[in-house]
Amino acid sequence: MRVRRVLLKVDRAKDRPGTLTLAAAIDRIAGVEGAVITVTSIDMETVGMDVTVEGDDIDVTARIAAIERAGAAVHSIDEIAFGERLIERVPRSR
Repeated sequence: MRVRRVLLKVDRAKDRPGTLTLAAAIDRIAGVEGAVITVTSIDMETVGMDVTVEGDDIDVTARIAAIERAGAAVHSIDEIAFGERLIERVPRSR
């Protein structure tokens, strides 16, 4: 399966690794064409983030391992886009 986008929920300790250190760890793995790290929450000890990575053939397991080696924790895979082209999610209206 050719993974083109993955959205991960990630937590890190407030003092380490820094966001730039985490970004460098993600970028070092082959296949990344672009990525976005968005801070979603901050409390006394942790920083919660959404990490979105896009590429032509993303190795999700290697990406998770790189994040964890950098000192952060991956809590969930919230989105995976795969196939020949990217399809944008259309939010359901209520």
